[in-house]
Amino acid sequence: MKKSILAGMLITVIFICIPLLAGLIFGRDEEEEEPGLGKIAVPETISVWLEDEQEIQELDFEEYVTCVVACEMPSDFDEEALKAQSVAARTYAMSKIIRSEDSPQQAHPETPVCDTTHCQVYKPEEELISIHEEGWDKEGMEKIKRAVEATKGQMLYYNGQLVTQPLFFSSSGGQTENSEDVFVSAYPYLVSVESPYEDEATHTDEEKRFTLAEMKQALAGDFPDRPTGTLNADNIKIISRTEGGRVAQMTAGSATFKGTEIRTALGLSSALFSISFEGSGGENGTTIVFTSDGSGHGVGMSQYGADGMAKAGSDYIQILTHYYTGTQVY
Repeated sequence: MKKSILAGMLITVIFICIPLLAGLIFGRDEEEEEPGLGKIAVPETISVWLEDEQEIQELDFEEYVTCVVACEMPSDFDEEALKAQSVAARTYAMSKIIRSEDSPQQAHPETPVCDTTHCQVYKPEEELISIHEEGWDKEGMEKIKRAVEATKGQMLYYNGQLVTQPLFFSSSGGQTENSEDVFVSAYPYLVSVESPYEDEATHTDEEKRFTLAEMKQALAGDFPDRPTGTLNADNIKIISRTEGGRVAQMTAGSATFKGTEIRTALGLSSALFSISFEGSGGENGTTIVFTSDGSGHGVGMSQYGADGMAKAGSDYIQILTHYYTGTQVY
């Protein structure tokens, strides 16, 4: 009887130990998913505040993404760039949905997103077709729909968490910016990277001219608490630049401004600018010339850079992980 019990125990031990030893020696066929790295499922619909109509519209989520991509990126861009834009737009919308649950938007408290540049630009498909050339719906729109469908449900994640700031802009002038150099907060995936494939970008070597009197008036309108005093060519200087090359700080007379403040006040395409002067006849007779490269804030994905990378052979995941450092797409 004792022998039977001992034999049974021995067999049990063998059956338990052999699989454990095999696992230690040979490993596992499939890698276990790390806890907390689950993919977030997008909802079927999204509520959008329509600014002009002053009403809320419930839209199919992926159709919303399609129309956002059509508004935010030219349809003649490479399809891999359109896929990258689709993932960024989808991530942005989803992050807004999650954040609005705890902190509703003041501009549209009942919806996570609106249809303006405050969020992402959205226009319905019918309107998009009406403002494009004949046949665009069968070419451009269909191309965008393929890009959105190919990435359906995919979003950007950093360390297993949904990216909350998948920012994008038109063109960088060759280098993107650290988020903290343009906005308030630093994000580990929004760091300055090279953006070399922007040969087809618009807004290169763009010049804007102002008399010093016009510049003074524009700055006073936006920043009345920082009077410049009398301006001349000797007291307007660029003090420092960011890692991405944009103007960080600049003096104008007795006042100091951020490069982003100068860009906003004077309507420049970018804070990546240089200055020169023409004439010497006081504030009304001296002209300051701003020469800028790139368009937009410079943080996140350069859209022209994405198109250039795609045409050079990169796929949308390579594009996204280049501009959003350390991220994964799934």
